[in-house]
This record gives sequence, structure tokens and C-alpha cells, in this order.
Amino acid sequence: MERPVNKIDSEGLLSAWQFDGKGGATRLPPGEALSARPQEGGFVWFHFRYVPRAPQPWLRQGSNLDPSVVESMAEDQCRPRCAMFVDGALLSLRGINLQRNALPEELVTVHLWVDAQRIISVQHDFLSAIADFEDALGRGRCPRSQGEFVAELSMRLVERVDAVVNTLIEDADELEDAVLGTEASELLPKLAVLRRVATKLRRHIAPQREALNHFALEDDPWMGPKDRNRLRDAADRVARFSEELDSVRERAGIIRDQMVDARAEQMNKSMLVLAVVTVVFAPMTLISGMFGMNVGGIPGNTDPAAFWALALAMVLLGFVLLWAFRRLKWI
Repeated sequence: MERPVNKIDSEGLLSAWQFDGKGGATRLPPGEALSARPQEGGFVWFHFRYVPRAPQPWLRQGSNLDPSVVESMAEDQCRPRCAMFVDGALLSLRGINLQRNALPEELVTVHLWVDAQRIISVQHDFLSAIADFEDALGRGRCPRSQGEFVAELSMRLVERVDAVVNTLIEDADELEDAVLGTEASELLPKLAVLRRVATKLRRHIAPQREALNHFALEDDPWMGPKDRNRLRDAADRVARFSEELDSVRERAGIIRDQMVDARAEQMNKSMLVLAVVTVVFAPMTLISGMFGMNVGGIPGNTDPAAFWALALAMVLLGFVLLWAFRRLKWI
């Protein structure tokens, strides 16, 4: 006899919950999950892990979803969007994994199909927001409608973005404080990582605002005014994150400009010192070169004290040139 867990694994179903519409929910056993029907006034949530090249027959045929919806759920790196259909809505969102060794700019896509009786979600990789959401369901914090479900999950996705954006802002603050006292070779790699993460996050999460606002326009009975307000709050937070990420990118550019200016100023000072040394020693080099010619008629070639007199004259000439440069404020 085939064990139910094998069937669930072959279908890609991770979990299933039945909501009574009154603030209660029950996790469905694997063997009965896909055949479950919603209670009166409630709905059912099926959560899948999309497995490439796997049949997943219930998701493809048994769910009675439009083939275009199933194909959309198969996309791993799609932009956040919302598509309205006659019998439901498809919402694609992206979230951040706050797991060890997970890169903040590598966002995970989750697709949500929402209709009057069920929610079907598909993720392509582990998503900590969904895991925490299921933990909250186990503790009795259950949504009463599909709209409340989507609003709660959207806020959890947004909260994790908030943590990453705050970390980027703190990193930018540290780089600004260290730009004048740290070598550029040490700061440039950190600055490159900061700009790369901010740019990728900005590109991936900015469309999420429009997707949430579009879903908030759903006029089905399971979408209440409170749910719309929470979705709009989530969309507004995404807009704020986009502005803060733009600010981080601009600050990173300013920090780089400061580093370039500091390096250019240091190079200019070094070139000024070299120029002063060249100008001071050029007359001495000319005089010593003339007196070093191996021809007749060199003044003082028979006087033993002529060398010291000439050396003293060149030293005095160097001090006179340095004094003149200081008076002219060249050094």
C-alpha cells in the first residue's frame, strides 16, 4: 500500500490548512488534503513547492486552474504582479530569506491564487515568511478571510525587507564615517557590495507596490475594507523602501566621489612636492653641470676654496627659492 506521504511528495504539496472563517484553522492530514472542501464561510489553503520536470498532476489538472495560471506559477524569477480573472486573482510576490548563508538580494518568488473557496500558493525555494506564518497559524492566530490571509502574508514579506533595508542604511552610515580615515582599497569592495545589493533589491521589490495596490482593488466579498487598508499599507512601505534604497545608492555614489576626491587631492599634494623639489634643484643642477664641464676657463679651477664657496652659494639659492615659493603661497 502506497503511503500518503509519497503521494504528497510527488504532488509537491508542503502543507494544507482549512479555515473556518471565524478565526480558527486546522492543518489537514496529507492523505486527505487534496480532497478537502471548505467549510461554510471558510476556505482552504494549499501550499506547494514547485518541482521542475515533476508531473504534479493535481496542480496542473486537478486544481482546475487555467493553464496560463499554472504556467505563471511555474516562473521562478518573475516580477511581482497581479492578474485578475473571472473566478479569482493571481498575485506574484517576492520575499527575502533571513537564513544563514542566504544573500539578501536573492529574493524568492511566491505565487498566490485566490478565489472564493481556496488559496493555492506555490514557492520555488524556502521562504522564512511563510514558515513563520504557518507557526502563527499553529498558535491560533488565523485569518478569517482570504483578504486577511493575503494582507497578513504580504506584511510578513514586507517586514523582512525592512530589516535588510535598515542594515544597508547602517552600512552606508559606517562607510560615510570611515571614508576619511580608511584606505580606499579597503572600502571599495564594501562599497561595491552595498551598491550591488541596493540596486538589485530596488529592481526586484519596486513592482511589488503596484501588485499589492492592484490586488487591493479586488471587489469580492472576501476582501474587506480593513484588508484593503493593510494591503495599501504594505504597498506604501514598499514605496518607502524603494526611496530608501535609492538614497542608499546615491549615498554610495557620494562616498565613492569623496574617495576619488581624497585620492586626487593626495596625488595633487604629492605632485606639488615633486614640482617644488624639481624647481629648487633645477638651478643647482644647471650650475653644477656648467662647473663640471671638462673644458678650460672654468672659474676657480685652481682655487681649493672655490668648491665650498660654490656649494654654499647653491644652498643659499635653494633657501631663497623656498622663501619665494612661500611668499607666493605656492607651498
